[in-house]
Amino acid sequence: MLQVNNIRAHKDAYITALKKRNFDATSLFEDALKYDDMRKASQTDLDAVLAESNRLSKEIGMLFKSGEHQKANAVKAQTADLKENSKRLQDELRDAEEKLQNILFEIPNIPNDLVPAGVDEADNEEVFNEGDIPVLAEGSQPHWELAKKYDIIDFELGNKITGAGFPVYKGKGARLQRALISYFLDKNTAAGYNEVQVPHLVNEASGFGTGQLPDKEGQMYEATVDKLFLIPTAEVPITNLYRGDLLDEKDLPITHTGYTPCFRREAGSYGAHVRGLNRLHQFDKVEIVRIEKAEDSYAVLDQMVEHVKDILRELKLPFRILRLCGGDLGFTSSLTYDFEVFSTAQDRWLEISSVSNFETFQANRLKLRYKSADGSKQLAHTLNGSALALPRVLAGILENYQTPDGIKIPEVLVPYCGFDVIN
Repeated sequence: MLQVNNIRAHKDAYITALKKRNFDATSLFEDALKYDDMRKASQTDLDAVLAESNRLSKEIGMLFKSGEHQKANAVKAQTADLKENSKRLQDELRDAEEKLQNILFEIPNIPNDLVPAGVDEADNEEVFNEGDIPVLAEGSQPHWELAKKYDIIDFELGNKITGAGFPVYKGKGARLQRALISYFLDKNTAAGYNEVQVPHLVNEASGFGTGQLPDKEGQMYEATVDKLFLIPTAEVPITNLYRGDLLDEKDLPITHTGYTPCFRREAGSYGAHVRGLNRLHQFDKVEIVRIEKAEDSYAVLDQMVEHVKDILRELKLPFRILRLCGGDLGFTSSLTYDFEVFSTAQDRWLEISSVSNFETFQANRLKLRYKSADGSKQLAHTLNGSALALPRVLAGILENYQTPDGIKIPEVLVPYCGFDVIN
């Protein structure tokens, strides 16, 4: 969430920057500043009424103490009007604050200067490409056919139990899935990330804190009776570990990694491009999350990108990195890099990771601050990345490592799997 004082100070620059997202913030900014002015005026008037009420209360006490009961009762009558005014001003203040917050919830993050202008994913900017695309033998198949051939993933059985988009992993498929999770966690902890296990459901405050709520796209699964939400990513519970906290500068950076299943409704997703593991309602992901000082966050973002690169190099999968354009940038992000692996059997790129810097956008919602060395309180910067999302990594391994004799296992995963081929 943007800070209203920054909107006031940088209104024109913010309007221009948000045009990269094809988002016109002019009227929302005007309304935000109007309600902020109303909030300030109500607060000033309320403070004056409360001060006068306190003054009269002291005067009444002194008059009673000195035996001047008639005067005390006369002054006491004045306080009734003050109490009524106080209640009215409190209601006005609450109304202005609520309207201001609702407007701020509608405004996306300001894109970083590096974000290219653009409408959708076609305008994303490729900034890195590495790895040789393997030449597959004739008759090579996409992963959903390989899954059926080797009986390692059952999409129909998942459909029977729950519905489309909830696969069942079997035998070596389940072991490969578990191997990937362990490998990703080991890589992350070796890089200094502290592993946490977090709940898979969150409350409303957590959803608002990291920007998943209000859920404009209807992508969250909700447990309506308890007003809880199934997490779309481990970023939500991990970042919310520090909601409302005032940290000390010496505690930063805070670095965490965690494995969770993730749940997304993926409303409106149809067609061949979402077949098999390409898009699921439930999938596994290992996440990295960081809380940083403002001056360090962009150097750290580059480090996170290099960390994911290292994992993909060890898996020996061809990949590229895209800098997302304004039209494809997530609501809460200031700058995002997407990683994609090439699926040779499908002849297309598959997104397998996003690494993002949210600057203070989430921290302002979370009221997540730190006390700097000079004693001032600063909003932290939050960052997160997938390291990695499993479904499309698994799809890339199955398709790119297939041979006429079976599916080879990437060398780095063999110690985790306990086998080197699926046949």
